[in-house]
Amino acid sequence: MTAATPTRTPAHAPQGPQGRRAAVDRRLRFAFLSLVWGFSFLLIKVGTEAYAPFQVTFGRLLFGTLVLAAAMAVKRERLPRGARTWGHLVVAAFLLNALPFSLFAYAELTIPSTLAGICNATSPLWGMALSLVALCEDRPTRVRVAGLGLGFLGVLTVLGAWQGFSSLDAGGTTLALLASLSYPIGWIYLRRTLAGTTDSHLSLTGAQLLLATAQLALVTPLFTTLPTSFPVLPLLAVVALGTLGTGVAMLIQYGLVSEAGPTTAQMVTYFIPVIATAAGVALLGESLTWSTPVGAAIVLAGAALTQARPRR
Repeated sequence: MTAATPTRTPAHAPQGPQGRRAAVDRRLRFAFLSLVWGFSFLLIKVGTEAYAPFQVTFGRLLFGTLVLAAAMAVKRERLPRGARTWGHLVVAAFLLNALPFSLFAYAELTIPSTLAGICNATSPLWGMALSLVALCEDRPTRVRVAGLGLGFLGVLTVLGAWQGFSSLDAGGTTLALLASLSYPIGWIYLRRTLAGTTDSHLSLTGAQLLLATAQLALVTPLFTTLPTSFPVLPLLAVVALGTLGTGVAMLIQYGLVSEAGPTTAQMVTYFIPVIATAAGVALLGESLTWSTPVGAAIVLAGAALTQARPRR
């Protein structure tokens, strides 16, 4: 459940007790980010039990935007200026928020939250494949190409390819994989268009979520009707999904990117499916066959290899 804005080079952490405290603080934030994003798939499942997928996504974006708006107010940050920046953020909001959030919500109507969380882990694989085409500075290596092949072998294992995919809903699984593909497309777009911008991470993120919320505000009434009742548990799930899984999580993510660099921050991707699977099985009673954890482990191993950089 990740999103991105242009990254900047992190400052080196101070040494000594202060540096150790900073390292511990980063690990705590990393753990929190893993938990809230891992539980996001459970929250989506609970939310869609009472509300339409577009309504769940709209609520998620609305509450997430409110969190970022409050953070911007506290820090006295302004929204970005310039039609060019806003134009690119419209596209980024669609690719990184409105589209994947909606696709995951629709996917979980027919697939378990555990499978959705595992599909999310394929984002680094899609990113590796796309970057080889779209980013000339990302050169393929044998290790990274091997990781790409290994990762997609893991996907086939999760889906039970030897059984003809008969045990899974093809439509829901396809939507979840398309959601995961949307993230790296958005990352590459931002990297090509807004790299080096002078606007702060908070400003860009706030504007991005605001635009995504506006997009869902236009789409949701066209495909849904206003709920006649508001069950408490699904409503709380949507509120938690927005405030914690989107607003607070994005604030933490960009803080980690600034301090530890994008590679370290992206490692949270490898923990999300583990937590999503544990939450789905323990709290929702979702079934788990041997191919799911085995395939997920293969996916994560392949994703880790795709992030390997050649030694200098």
